[in-house]
Amino acid sequence: MRFPNFCRFFTLALSLALFSDVVSAQSPVGIFDAQTDIGRGRVSGSASYDSQRQAYLVAGSGQNMWNDRDDFHFVWKRMTGNFILSTRARFIGAGIEEHRKIGWTIRPSLETNSAHVTAALHGNGLMSLQFRRTTGGMTEEAKSRDSLQGPDAVLQLERRDGVYVMSVARFGDTLVTQELAGVSLPDTVYVGLFVCAHNDTVVERAAFSNVRITTPAKRDFVPYRDYIGSNLEILDVVTGSATIVHQYRGSFQAPNWTRDGKALIYAQEGRLYRFDLASRSAELINTGFATRNNNDHVLSADGRMMGISHHAVEDSGASIVYTVPATGGTPTRVTAKGPSYLHGWSPDGRWLVYTGQRSGEFDIYKILVAGADEIRLTSAPGLDDGPEFTPDGAYIYFNSSRSGLMQIWRMRPDGSGQQQVTNDGFNNWFPHISPDGKWMVYISFPPAVAADDHPFYKHVLLRLMPVGGGPARVIAYVYGGQGTINVPSWSPDGKRLAFVSNSTMP
Repeated sequence: MRFPNFCRFFTLALSLALFSDVVSAQSPVGIFDAQTDIGRGRVSGSASYDSQRQAYLVAGSGQNMWNDRDDFHFVWKRMTGNFILSTRARFIGAGIEEHRKIGWTIRPSLETNSAHVTAALHGNGLMSLQFRRTTGGMTEEAKSRDSLQGPDAVLQLERRDGVYVMSVARFGDTLVTQELAGVSLPDTVYVGLFVCAHNDTVVERAAFSNVRITTPAKRDFVPYRDYIGSNLEILDVVTGSATIVHQYRGSFQAPNWTRDGKALIYAQEGRLYRFDLASRSAELINTGFATRNNNDHVLSADGRMMGISHHAVEDSGASIVYTVPATGGTPTRVTAKGPSYLHGWSPDGRWLVYTGQRSGEFDIYKILVAGADEIRLTSAPGLDDGPEFTPDGAYIYFNSSRSGLMQIWRMRPDGSGQQQVTNDGFNNWFPHISPDGKWMVYISFPPAVAADDHPFYKHVLLRLMPVGGGPARVIAYVYGGQGTINVPSWSPDGKRLAFVSNSTMP
């Protein structure tokens, strides 16, 4: 006597049980919960994590990710709500099939025919936003207008209140973005990196670095009241590889390097901290009565003194510039007027440069460290901010909105010869000059941001440019903004850059 329904049920139940056992037996891989092969494949995939480089190596087989089923290797994490997935990715080796695929995928289940939204980089450089609206449905595709030929690519996939946003670029270029609406996935989903060989007889491999899974700020957050978590990152300027060295569930901002290269100083909730890079520990710096410091702090050229901006009670909370020993001590007041926001210290140690609001206008001022009358250096309409000396003292670089967008400018130390350096569609802030004086790094906000604003929690770019102007290239794709690189943040040897990125943390 045959029991076909029962047999089918038993087989399905056994398969699900075995599948569940396999999934539950998986161990975490870096920031991901587990890894598994999805669908059918003749060769098992694998994934490994390099904790020092914070990079992933993923290998996968599988016939395809198309039509009504997907076969691939998946390194995944369960997520809810809004999130931003970002990585720098590259294929390893020449490959067999031109449509081998790597990238990010978002799926409600680990079934082969699951609904999904996927950002897929193909072996021939094609970048496409692939999606399946329902379980067992047919795959649809929206191709990017650009082909990502080159050694590696930046792949971002964001879920933003039910809309899916893919942003892609060759590493170093600005991002090209396309949106997908009308695909409804449940709140809880699997998200992660994948490799599909497009041929189930071979295994393809891919390297993923700068992997970030970001939980952004809520839409109704109130700036300077509601904060999300902070990542302290160190970027290798030549390779573009970034590693997270410290995390905090609240807000810290604006790291700069000590002159010996052994520590970073950052602002956290009105206080300043020294973060030791060897021990990976933070220590409070004693700044006496100055406990309402903002993120505008700089070190003197010899590293012995630090300039700070403290919101003085006796000045109705206005920001005032002080100096204090770098190891801590009692601050000495420098500026008589406020608000004054410090940004630079001359290489000869004599001058401080800062942004001051006077009679409703924000301009660049300088003042002797020993104290004297301030000297106004700019007077053009619009916001002038972020002044910083070049290492040879020949120029002061700053950002100005006088042209309509915020752009980078420079001038002589006496305010003469004011010259625009950048001229593009971004809002560019906070120029920082490399120790050898050859390069400038700055942060670019999208054009939708007001020219005179540098808000928290936006998609921003860190860009590198020759100090005299010329082509700029992106060196970091960051969720951050205010506090990311407000202060000089080059390492003393000019090889690294410190910055802050943001994410809500569990």
